[in-house]
This record gives sequence, C-alpha cells and structure tokens, in this order.
Amino acid sequence: MGLDYDMHGVAVSPGEGVKSAGAKSQNFAPWLKVAVIAVLLWFLFWSVLADMAHDWWTEPAWSQGMLLPPLAIYIAWLHRRQIFALPVEPDARGILLSAFACCLFVVGKLASEFFLSRISFVILLAGFALTFWGRQRLRVLSFPLLLLATMVPLPVMFYNSLAAPLQLFASDTATRIVQALGVTVFRDGNIIQLAGISLGVAEACSGLSSLSALVVGSILLGFLTCFKLISRVGLVLISVPIAIGVNVLRVAGTAILADHNQELAMGFYHAFSGWLVFVAGFGLLYACAKGLHAFVDTR
Repeated sequence: MGLDYDMHGVAVSPGEGVKSAGAKSQNFAPWLKVAVIAVLLWFLFWSVLADMAHDWWTEPAWSQGMLLPPLAIYIAWLHRRQIFALPVEPDARGILLSAFACCLFVVGKLASEFFLSRISFVILLAGFALTFWGRQRLRVLSFPLLLLATMVPLPVMFYNSLAAPLQLFASDTATRIVQALGVTVFRDGNIIQLAGISLGVAEACSGLSSLSALVVGSILLGFLTCFKLISRVGLVLISVPIAIGVNVLRVAGTAILADHNQELAMGFYHAFSGWLVFVAGFGLLYACAKGLHAFVDTR
C-alpha cells in the first residue's frame, strides 16, 4: 500500500488523509451556513434597518434605539459560555416561526407598514435560534431578543392614538396643580393660559419620549436587579405611571416658572427639563426595583 506525505514530510495513509479532509469540511460547514444566512439577511433587511436607524436619529421618542442593538449583543456575549454549554437540539418548530416572520415581512412591504417589516427581523432571528440551536439556547437568548424587539418603533397610528390623550391629561393635571399653588391659570384643550403667556402642551411634551425610555429602562433594571418574573413585570407596569407623573410635574413646573419669568421658562429650563424628567423618573424606577427585589424576590 502506497503512502502519502503531508506538508511536513510525515507519511500518512490515504484513509487518514480522507478523514482529515472530511473533518476540515465539517468544521467549515457551520460557518458557511452562518455566512449564507447573514448575506441573505443583509439583502432582505438592509433597507429596513437603515430606515429604522434614521428614525432613531431623527425622532427623540425612539433615540434610545441606537443603544439597544449593541447592548443586546453585549448581554448575549456575556452569556456565551452558558449558551454553548447547553446541548444543540434543533427544533423543526423554528421553521414555522421563521416562515411566520417571512410572511410578516412580505405583508409589511406590500402594505407599507414599517412596524411589521421591522419586527419580522427580530422574530426571524428567534426562529433561526430555535431551528438550529433548540429551545434551551433560545430561552437564554430571550432577553437579548426582547431588547431587540423594544428597538422597533411603535406603529404611527398607535403612537398618535396615545399622544393626544397624554397631552390632554398632562395639561389638565398640571393646570390643577398650578391652581392649587395659587397661580391664576385656566386650560383650553391642551393650551394652558397664564396671565401673560399661553403654554401649549405639544406632542413632544406629551410624555411619550420619557415613557418609551423608562419602559426600556425598567426592562433592563428588572433584568439586573430582580429575579422573579412577577417583580420584573411589575417594574415594567410601574414605569408607566412614573413616566406620566414626572412629565406632569415638568409641565406644571414650566407653568409656575413662566408665571414669574417667561424667558427662563421658555429658554434654559424648557431645554433642560427633558433631561431632568428622565433622571428623576429613572431614580424613582431604580428605587422601585430595589423595593421589589427586597419584598418580592427574597420571599
């Protein structure tokens, strides 16, 4: 039987060479699949993701979306040892989930519904994880995928349906607070009438920006500080009244300040109060997270 020689001059049998070549091809096969899937995803979703990134950059209510993809990738990277320690159990149900995501993508494209085409990307990633890795690994990746889902802006119709009631609620409640403090003021719709100035509670002042940011913040805080599902869900629910409440205080503070100094109320304070609202809301949210951890997780 003849012998072959490898690149170092060591004699090997033909059978061993075939086995070595087969092993190398098996090692490269998973990476080839990943590359093919990545290229297909890029061609399908690059325009969708680019438009969504443009919304993050131009819409203050969704500016936190720029931070969510790298944060989700980082959290998945932190759990990489736990993920790869689990057995690979391909699940055919992932094909159905992937097919559902593709249907959403097609419907979103045909109907020009941006939300469907964008959320289909996250659902498709979950379908791939379930198909190739199985349910156990998908469970570990559920939180990074949830973060990716929160990066998708809500449908415009849903957003607008929330903005108007929040505007009226903020203007009405702020007017009551200001009147209780002895300032002469009355409300006409979303317009707060003071003695020397009229304040309009615009869509940007409805509180939706702080609401979306604090909801995402509550998801992160729940993941970092709470351990039980009930406490994490409770923290997300608590973030809604906190966001609305601090925005009402912002509008009321603007009205009170405008009654004394219009230039200051419409200048520095108006620009700074948006950040102040978020910091105050996040501080209250952190205190609630600690309380839920102390009274719910430890029992």
